[in-house]
Amino acid sequence: MLWTKFLIPTSKEVPADATVPSHKLMIRAGLIRQVAAGSYTYLPLGYRVLRKVEQIIREEMNATGAIELHMPAMHPVELWEETGRVETMGETLMRLTDKPFRKATVLGPTHEEVVTDTVRAYLNSYKQLPITLYQIQTKFRDEARPKSGVLRTREFHMKDAYSFHADKAGLDANYEKMYQAYCRLFARCGLPYVAVEAESGPIGGDASHEFMVVTDAGEDYLVRAEDGSYAANLERAEMAPLPEETCDRIEELKEVHTPELSTIEQVSGFLKCQPRNMIKTIIYDAGGEPLVALVRGDHEVNEMKLARAAGGVKLEMAPAAMIEKLTGAAVGFAGPVGLKARIIADQAVSVMKNAVTGANKTDYHITGANIGRDFQLKDVADIRYAVPGDKSPSGEPLIFEKCIEVGHVFKLGTKYSKAMKATFLDEKGVAKPFIMGCYGIGLNRIMAAAIEAFHDENGIRWPLEIAPYRALIVALDVREAGVMEAAMKLHDELEAAGIDVLMDDRDARPGFKFKDADLVGIPVRVVFGKRGVSEGVAEVKLRSEKDVHKVPLNEVFDRVRELVEPGSRGCP
Repeated sequence: MLWTKFLIPTSKEVPADATVPSHKLMIRAGLIRQVAAGSYTYLPLGYRVLRKVEQIIREEMNATGAIELHMPAMHPVELWEETGRVETMGETLMRLTDKPFRKATVLGPTHEEVVTDTVRAYLNSYKQLPITLYQIQTKFRDEARPKSGVLRTREFHMKDAYSFHADKAGLDANYEKMYQAYCRLFARCGLPYVAVEAESGPIGGDASHEFMVVTDAGEDYLVRAEDGSYAANLERAEMAPLPEETCDRIEELKEVHTPELSTIEQVSGFLKCQPRNMIKTIIYDAGGEPLVALVRGDHEVNEMKLARAAGGVKLEMAPAAMIEKLTGAAVGFAGPVGLKARIIADQAVSVMKNAVTGANKTDYHITGANIGRDFQLKDVADIRYAVPGDKSPSGEPLIFEKCIEVGHVFKLGTKYSKAMKATFLDEKGVAKPFIMGCYGIGLNRIMAAAIEAFHDENGIRWPLEIAPYRALIVALDVREAGVMEAAMKLHDELEAAGIDVLMDDRDARPGFKFKDADLVGIPVRVVFGKRGVSEGVAEVKLRSEKDVHKVPLNEVFDRVRELVEPGSRGCP
């Protein structure tokens, strides 16, 4: 392909709204163009990368025996009502309401409901199981604040796969197969990924893993043990129990007037104590009944952990009326002493001494609160987020790193099949719900994560297998017949060998061409200039290296082919 015949609108200007490297470089390298907030056109160079990512995913999915199909982006909302996910997804579920027929539709952010509806229509016997169906499709979510380029958008590309099994053993086996396929495909994409334990979130299920790429541009956090023995995302991360606090004496319980001071920061400042010395009392509405969560003042409740500890009940923040009825006080003055409700305390609270907490009396707190003497704890569990200073379950220090999620695998179980009455007949003719798995990958995120992981001050450094082109030929003196003849000869030889190659045949200054070459990040660069051709050599350089190698013209083809052979290098 000739540069002059292609569309590569590179730019020196950094977009004003771009804050992360991948967003800046994708715009500057002419990979994408914003059409609206959270919606992008993939320009020819960027679309080539997207298609290469697709192909790798398709090959690895097909190798597992998964079968490709294509489901619609527009779904009848009644399918989502069957599973209750209209409420679960909330405002992120994109609706169309401008015409009467569209009021009953949503644009799918995922396809569990549609694929389950498809399977229940056609599969009715254990003899037809197991089966895994997958698609590569456009998805939508009503993202309130799109940002970071293609990392947080309203329209995005995903590969989502769904497996259906007769028993848990079948699901477990397929989950492992998919997990390994993900490891292979992310390695092929050149990503320095980490697989971690994860929460299932609104997708549901009882087990899941995320595949992360560590980068400062990420919005998620990876928590791992210093020795590498444990890794999880922040929502899932577990910690070693904290030791019991020591103190010189057990203080008396004392009521303190704290007028109009209700937050941890306000009260700790007024009483000259640390937030870690306070008990934070959070009240939830658990199916119409109050549920009280206790965490240390410097910790935050992890509502997914809390919901599990409470037995899987749906939790919502309690309204003011429920809080005031339970505590007899205004919001902001709740505490565990004398509270008549189910209380679940975080483990860190269970080892506190002489704590400060709300007095269940407007404008009052109490000091010297101690477990056993002043209040009792029946339910103690890990219900908080990990923080720096915590240790892994094995006792190793925890490290926190920002990261991008690029893939997620779930064991869904029967969450969707039961809700949608999707059943099959087992060997005895008994109707049973399908046991399901779900496996997602964000194609856009793979592109952005690769750029975040592999770039420098000059531009992108694409991993070999997802680079838009593997080789770039730069003809410096396009008006010299000898230069163009040598450059075109290599171009045609590489194309004939099935190696995708781009040739910069623009009549422009060498410095301008070299800057564009570094910006778009094609792994191998071959330069033909008037002097070099007269000496019988071309210059070959890897994007990731500074050294330039002079190669005889009759050896250039073999040298380039050696550098761009699949699997020969992870990230040139």
